[in-house]
Amino acid sequence: MTFYRLDSPEDWSCTGEVNANYKWGLPGTHCPECDATWSSASDSYPCTDLSGLPEAKKLEEPYLEEDFEEFVRLRELVRPLVPAGVPLWPGTKFGPLVGSARGTFGQLFMPYAWRLLIRREALEQLHAEGIRGLEGGRTQLRFRQRQAPELLELQIEPHGLLHRDCIPPGKAVPCGRCGRHGFSFPDKPILDRASLPEHLDLFRLANFTTVIVASERLVEAIHRLGFEEVSIRELHLR
Repeated sequence: MTFYRLDSPEDWSCTGEVNANYKWGLPGTHCPECDATWSSASDSYPCTDLSGLPEAKKLEEPYLEEDFEEFVRLRELVRPLVPAGVPLWPGTKFGPLVGSARGTFGQLFMPYAWRLLIRREALEQLHAEGIRGLEGGRTQLRFRQRQAPELLELQIEPHGLLHRDCIPPGKAVPCGRCGRHGFSFPDKPILDRASLPEHLDLFRLANFTTVIVASERLVEAIHRLGFEEVSIRELHLR
């Protein structure tokens, strides 16, 4: 099986723009072990509803939680509501994108390298093609134009890993307290073949979650259906 990185295209024929934030999110925090102050920009679970939590209101606005144990408390309150085993980094977002959108949109739309929106009809076509693990969360985007598309956000979970051979020495092991991976994306990325999920056709890299990876099956379906609105680059395996 071949795997590919999906990214925002350099040349975009559509004029779509989205100005939106997530309904809820964990705060950023300061780790007392590695001394990093950080908040993930990429991890999101648009299908997760936090409205039933007593702390939901507190999680509506982004902020920095200096007390790491308070961050841990909030994280564990959220954990039963998300897919089993996901890491829940500081800054992880939940629920729908809320805001405005305008312009024209293709079947796929990547406003950033780590976020993938899709028209409902396109998601239904990919399901009909047998593509595995695609779950779309509703957005709350306001359009001024008539005949606006129904855009969903794909919930993309972290599973595969970059191989140790392309990570700087001493950086492959994350912080044992907060889980942070402190390295830049390698110029010549290599995926760890043994870590790649066999049950999903779309996932994030668990040790670099801004990177979205698609299986050969998904890329073939994208080409077959004419969903050419993303950049597709083959990744090496080891």
